[in-house]
Amino acid sequence: MAYLSLFGMAFLAATILPAYSEILLIKLQNDGYPVAWLWFWATLGNTLGSAVNWVLGRYCLHFQDRRWFPFKKDKLAKTQAWFQKYGVWTLLLAWAPIGGDALTFIAGVMRVNFWLFFLLTMIGKGARYAAVLGIIHWLF
Repeated sequence: MAYLSLFGMAFLAATILPAYSEILLIKLQNDGYPVAWLWFWATLGNTLGSAVNWVLGRYCLHFQDRRWFPFKKDKLAKTQAWFQKYGVWTLLLAWAPIGGDALTFIAGVMRVNFWLFFLLTMIGKGARYAAVLGIIHWLF
């Protein structure tokens, strides 16, 4: 059940919904759960959550004039220009707490190949969770 909770929290944390999987990750690591499994479930959940953003960007852009749409036109245009300038490799930064979710959304808008998106996003998010787990291990 703990792994499923971590997966779900990491999934939600990668979408446009506010959630913080690191808190649960730290608790489970301190409770003695195997680090490799924690890393696996957190990385998978967070990457699949980012895939939701990719799908939203790919297929929901025609709703951009709606009030509930999560990104305003001017910010969307700036982000698209930034993504166009720096390219698909920026998806390695999709783990960033500020801008990471928007980056995965923009990747869908820009029609980045899904499997390339998934691979680069998973590498970045996996590295982030490995760093968090390593820091927590070192501190405690």
